[in-house]
Amino acid sequence: MNKPPKYWNKAKKHLSKKDKVMKDLIFKYRDKTLTTRKDIFFSLCKSIVGQQISVAAANSVFKKFKKACNGKINPKIVKKITIQKLKRCGLSRQKAKGIKELSIKFLNKSFNPKLIKKMKDEEAIIYLSTLRQIGRWSAEMILLFTFNRENIWPIQDIGLLRAISNNYKKKYLPPKNFVNFLRKKFSPYCSVATWYLWRSIDDEPIQY
Repeated sequence: MNKPPKYWNKAKKHLSKKDKVMKDLIFKYRDKTLTTRKDIFFSLCKSIVGQQISVAAANSVFKKFKKACNGKINPKIVKKITIQKLKRCGLSRQKAKGIKELSIKFLNKSFNPKLIKKMKDEEAIIYLSTLRQIGRWSAEMILLFTFNRENIWPIQDIGLLRAISNNYKKKYLPPKNFVNFLRKKFSPYCSVATWYLWRSIDDEPIQY
């Protein structure tokens, strides 16, 4: 893990001035910050594993997946693992196929993650979404956690929506216009706001 993004402290000050709820969350969870592995293959695998299941379930499946890779998650090793073995880790067939295809695209260089650094957020989301099993949510997780983009607001994320409902006393699902209002309020540091909202419903910092 590396140090938090350069914008982190500036973002905390900005958000604390903009929003009372955010100010309280930043103070309450001041012990840790967003960090990154800077390993996009690892993070893509983890995002596929975590799709549409709870954080606890995702952690359990990923632990088994990592064991199947002998602790080394990289394209060469993953390519050698059979679909059946991946399924025994708790992955669905679709997720297993997605991870296998991902390893192949990394090895034959038909997907080039280095291009993402020069792309704007929406452009990068479209590019990442060309990968099997990678939709908008997974692409946003990659931009937030691997590339530390500062203004990601993943409105398809159940955890974020639940945190908004809890912290702003809104029904679940929170109204779209309110979610959009918060996005505008928190810009250009929506990623930081998202991270603190996640912390409010899960003591363990989320990482991909």
